[in-house]
Amino acid sequence: MEERLKKLEILKEEGIESYPYKFERTHTFREIREGFERLSESQDDVMTCGRILTVRGHGKTVFATLGDESDKVQIYLRKDELGEEFRLFHYFDIGDFIGVTGPVFKTRSGEITILVKEFAMLVKALRPLPEKWHGLRDIEIRYRKRYLDLIVNPAVRDFFKKRAYVINFIRQFLDERGFIEMETPILQPIYGGGAANPFKTHQKALEQDMYLRIADELYLKRLIVGGYEKVYEVCKDFRNEGIDRFHNPEFSMIELYQAYTDYHGIMELVESLFEFLLDNVVHSRVLQFGNREIKFKKPFKRIKYVDSVNDILGFDVLEASDRDIDKACEAHGIDYKKLSRGAKIDKLFTELVQREIVEPTFVIEHPKIISPFAKVHRQDERLVERFEIIVFGLELGNAFSELNDPLEQRKRFEAQLAQREEGISEIDEDFIEALEYGMPPTGGLGLGIDRLCMVLFNQPSIRDVILFPQLKRE
Repeated sequence: MEERLKKLEILKEEGIESYPYKFERTHTFREIREGFERLSESQDDVMTCGRILTVRGHGKTVFATLGDESDKVQIYLRKDELGEEFRLFHYFDIGDFIGVTGPVFKTRSGEITILVKEFAMLVKALRPLPEKWHGLRDIEIRYRKRYLDLIVNPAVRDFFKKRAYVINFIRQFLDERGFIEMETPILQPIYGGGAANPFKTHQKALEQDMYLRIADELYLKRLIVGGYEKVYEVCKDFRNEGIDRFHNPEFSMIELYQAYTDYHGIMELVESLFEFLLDNVVHSRVLQFGNREIKFKKPFKRIKYVDSVNDILGFDVLEASDRDIDKACEAHGIDYKKLSRGAKIDKLFTELVQREIVEPTFVIEHPKIISPFAKVHRQDERLVERFEIIVFGLELGNAFSELNDPLEQRKRFEAQLAQREEGISEIDEDFIEALEYGMPPTGGLGLGIDRLCMVLFNQPSIRDVILFPQLKRE
């Protein structure tokens, strides 16, 4: 840094502006490559710019490689061409941004190159790139200083473009089917719509505690009450809980609600959405995650939640005593002492069933005790009409035939409150009042974008699919 600061001072003394306001670029590096034949034939000058990635000097000539968002290109500087200005390039370093002007040609080795007639400092980088830009492998540094990761690992930069495409195509898929994207509050006076610990803050103007939302569900359902029939939100949700390779306190979701359908209709929507994303983003119906490979094909497999657990335990978890449930948890190494009965059953399902599911599977018909917002199953009042989409052992989404009976909803809230379940601190009276005005039969879905991207692009950790994951302060 000391050497670079000295060079910066020299450039200032030479009258070279090191942080100009703009540069008139005529071509990106990709446009130079794609239009090379025309540009080389016309010998028109190009004006382009980028970060210096490598420098190779040979006395009175210098070759350097520049990179921009689109590509890389080689530049060629000669003292015969530049005269006294040539010496100033000595004060340029790897990592600096430079603007160059000149015609394009190919070297003997066939490398597309710009013969520099003029060059300008655009930004003097005061810190050197890690490992002479050739690679940044320290995973902790990559997460903490994502900007360096993006500079030196083009594959990471390409991945986050693909992640953006996933969100864009989800929006396109839903928009084409008549859904409308809405915005709902992130700060909420009562958190709800899921089972989770919230982040809490205080709103000074209103003199009341507020919570970062754990889900968008209850506000989007209010919109269905209000007369919209297909709504969705691409959203950030927040849960003040553990951090591991599958969980981040701040995560991205797509939540949608469609009137006059049920969880069967949402299943069909999910199957079509996955095919749409695979065809338009991944360009393959075959996915690999770790050392496992699967093919997506409609219809996805369906298994029943309770039956799958019962088959392993050898008894009916819905009819079993609390002691039997506790013994099953003990036998499978599950810390159950602070969990409610419903949470224990769900832990057993996660450990014994979910982790073993590889191919795209709808797990259906969950216990009512763990599903406060789903309608009771039409054939078994102990169950609800709900599904989770599981792929490679990861839960990617959760969907219901939405509960729209306000009297039943109040009972569910009260039962949660009595058991001190996470996810409810008080009954949302305004939401119940909204249901009392009438919500049509509705199917709803929450789909985790971060985990979806893990599966689509074979990324082993949620930190690899979030630009700036939450980390403990250094």
